[in-house]
Amino acid sequence: MSTTLRNALEWISGTPLRVTIILLSAILTQAFGSRAIDRAMNRLATADLVPGPRNIVARQKERARTIGGVLSSTLKSVVWVVAAAMAMGELGFNLGPIIASAGILGVALGLGAQTLVRDILSGIFMLVEDQYGVGDEVNVLEVTGVVEKVGLRVTCVRDGAGTLWYLRNGEILKVGNQSQSG
Repeated sequence: MSTTLRNALEWISGTPLRVTIILLSAILTQAFGSRAIDRAMNRLATADLVPGPRNIVARQKERARTIGGVLSSTLKSVVWVVAAAMAMGELGFNLGPIIASAGILGVALGLGAQTLVRDILSGIFMLVEDQYGVGDEVNVLEVTGVVEKVGLRVTCVRDGAGTLWYLRNGEILKVGNQSQSG
């Protein structure tokens, strides 16, 4: 084998191969994780969690779909942030300053982006308290329509005229939900 070919194979089996393995691992982790979340949410949607006459199966399915969407997007974010950091490390970037900057950025976000933190905390409590879910007909912030997506920061509601409204969760102070019955 020639020296040039041997050098090329050594180079390819080094950093490019490791970065490719990181990216493939991220893709597989996201695919299997999303599939596991979907299966768990389907199982949760069909489980009989509230036995007896007050069994609200449709509401349970909507809530499972909403939680599944939030878990899938969280998984996707975490997997790709970790994969990007690992790939940067393989390419020779010093991650120490980046991690230190992330700590400083965290403090700055805590102080400067209070509305973002408020939106995310409100979104978490809305999901936990089951105030509304995907498919519910709601009246919120002068908008009446059907909830299409619930995220940790933003809720998307489509009104009767077909307009899709993006509502920040921290701004939602009261919600009227016509889909939930007493």
